[in-house]
Amino acid sequence: MKKNFIGPAVDCLGPDMGTGEQVMSWIKDMYVALRGETDINAEGCCTGKFVSQGGINGRTESTGLGIFYGTKELLNTESFLKKTGLSYGVANKNIIVQGFGNVGFWAAKFFARDGAKIVGIVEHNSAIYNQDGFDVDDVKNFFNKNGSFYGYPKAH
Repeated sequence: MKKNFIGPAVDCLGPDMGTGEQVMSWIKDMYVALRGETDINAEGCCTGKFVSQGGINGRTESTGLGIFYGTKELLNTESFLKKTGLSYGVANKNIIVQGFGNVGFWAAKFFARDGAKIVGIVEHNSAIYNQDGFDVDDVKNFFNKNGSFYGYPKAH
């Protein structure tokens, strides 16, 4: 901040591995405390804050949604499909997700909603596979409770 590397009109920080709404709210609080009197947009120094701290609804799933839309667009582009030999659209595609934090979870959820099967999920400490696909909410609940996919009963 002292070197003007971050700020609402410079580089707006966003949550990444090991951070979330709490950390982003702390960053916003510090930025506002130091620059709030001279920068009318100080609260916009970062995204991913709690809604009550100036964050916005939909931020948690936004990056996963972006991955979904980018992939969906590729799967609707004739030149890409010709080069890859893939068929049109997201429906009936088998998807493997690497990483199951906010980004991977939400991307998987959007793919599944549009008819793709989530057949594999990889995390830093474990991985699961099922050719019939997974219910991503069920997998997420298991992972949050256990810290890994080890012992997930619906995996092969």
